[in-house]
Amino acid sequence: MEKRYTSKDFVMLGLLLGLGLLLILLMYQVDRQWSRMAEMQRTLQEQGDDLRRIRGAVQGLDARLRAGVVAPGAGEGPADADAVPEAFARAFEASQQPDFATGDWLVRAFPTGLSTLTPLVSSDAYASEVQSYVLESLLVRDPDTLEWQGLLARDWAFSDDGLTITFQLRQGLEFSDGEPLTADDVVFTYEFIMNDDIAAPRARAFLEKLEKVEALGEHEVAFTFSEPYFNSLSLAGGMQVMPRHFYEPYLDEPRRFNESRGLLLGSGPYRLSDPKGWTPDAGMVELQRNPRYWGPVDPPFNRLLWRVIENDSARLTTFRNQDIDLYTARPREYRQLLEDERLRARTQHFEFMSPTGGYTYIGWNQRRNDEPTRFADRRVRLAMTHLTDMERVIDEIMLGYAEVAISPFNPRSPQHDSSLEPHEFSVDKARALLEEAGFEDRNGDGILQGPDGKRFEFDMVFFQDNEDTRRMVLFLRDLYARAGILMRPRPTEWSVMLDLLNRKDFDAITLGWTSGVEIDVYQMFHSSQTVSGGDNFISYENPELDALIEKARATVDEEERMAIWHQVQRVLHEDQPYTFLMRRQTLAFVDDRLANLKRTRLGLNLGTVPLEIYVPIEQQRHAR
Repeated sequence: MEKRYTSKDFVMLGLLLGLGLLLILLMYQVDRQWSRMAEMQRTLQEQGDDLRRIRGAVQGLDARLRAGVVAPGAGEGPADADAVPEAFARAFEASQQPDFATGDWLVRAFPTGLSTLTPLVSSDAYASEVQSYVLESLLVRDPDTLEWQGLLARDWAFSDDGLTITFQLRQGLEFSDGEPLTADDVVFTYEFIMNDDIAAPRARAFLEKLEKVEALGEHEVAFTFSEPYFNSLSLAGGMQVMPRHFYEPYLDEPRRFNESRGLLLGSGPYRLSDPKGWTPDAGMVELQRNPRYWGPVDPPFNRLLWRVIENDSARLTTFRNQDIDLYTARPREYRQLLEDERLRARTQHFEFMSPTGGYTYIGWNQRRNDEPTRFADRRVRLAMTHLTDMERVIDEIMLGYAEVAISPFNPRSPQHDSSLEPHEFSVDKARALLEEAGFEDRNGDGILQGPDGKRFEFDMVFFQDNEDTRRMVLFLRDLYARAGILMRPRPTEWSVMLDLLNRKDFDAITLGWTSGVEIDVYQMFHSSQTVSGGDNFISYENPELDALIEKARATVDEEERMAIWHQVQRVLHEDQPYTFLMRRQTLAFVDDRLANLKRTRLGLNLGTVPLEIYVPIEQQRHAR
């Protein structure tokens, strides 16, 4: 007999569906409650630890007072601007504005997921951006004057021979878990980096001129160099201090550290809620205000949040919906968005060429599987540069919001030799160089073959989610084809690109380097840095360049050093280990609820730490 559904059955079905939905919601609420309870438990544990430390400090002070000893600096604090350390002067000035308020979140987006936040193990600019709010160094640069200012250090001095820099640390420094920061932590950081079991070849490359770092007292530490080094103050003062008590256990199990994803704890104004618990599958990075921050100016935001939004269109939509505070536009987008009156009414827009903005390049891998590649021949690399029409790329893809890069050195820096000109686009010059190197169309199919008879074809690895890079690579593919070269575009995920670099498993790759006020190219081009995990991942070796880089690094006199850097630049210009592409302008829209945004010599002060931007109370969106 055929069964029919009645209204009673539909009611029962609805009740069951409703119960199922309630159960799912209940499970979600329970999960949230457990998360909150865990956070509360951590907070209570931290408060208990703080109370025990305070009790111990009070007992120690009482004993000192009974003995007639007064603690130096007791009860002192930065009550006015004169008492505020220079590094905090700009942040303090912002805090005195009539509409200044703490609270709210600063929300940004990453165009790709991060593989790790662990310091030293991480190698990309995105992880460094997060770490800059958590880890602190002895010194920082003033973003306008570019002069060094004391952060963790209150003072420093050079020895008579210039080989030793002694830093005096501030009193009362502590990490975000309440443990004190002392000279011992500075020494540990150096020793941890220099431990060969730790996967930090890039950091070790920078520190190789340091002979030793030693604590001269609880608040005094000395950096001694084996020979003069032009960037010694930047190197010593810029080293981010890692807490011994947190990272030292990993010396017994270095593999756990090297393969970790989220081991991040420091003394900075922000911290991870769980310094061991972040994982890439979180789809975001969230930092909380450090309640124990030692600095004289309170961090303005309760939270810093980075959402991972890989698609450009989705990122723009998220910005339009006011779910992120910053959108860095592509040139075509920027032109269109400037015409959007509704968007312009609630945003600030900026376009500028930062002196530290860096450059993009194509790296030609010269050795693969322990065998030299066709790009080991300088003539081939130079030919590829002649085939790369950057003027058209800048005009047609970047709409003029970029300039041709000649070398790693910024044209606004004294490191740059102004007599050098970019290599011209010339198919004829390229063909002549390739013919000289033994590449000819031997069978009339339009494709060059090398002396070994193999066709000139290669893969170009590039980040798959950058639309401008994709358009450039496709454009270059057509240019190279005109000279009889087959280039296969290989769009790649960011994590896969990093893996390919570490294994040197690519033909050619297009990427970018960030820059600095004066940059040291040792890590990218010195032959000693062709080691696994090093930044000379194209296996470029040139003894003449090695000697010049070493000479420049050891020359303290600025005028003499700049002349040597000019020689370095000329060798790179002739050798073309990279085809240097361009320096892009930053084209940014920022939500106008962010107050005190300013242009500095280092770029927009949006990411300046200590933070000097804030959201007035009436414009705040996020309650906690």
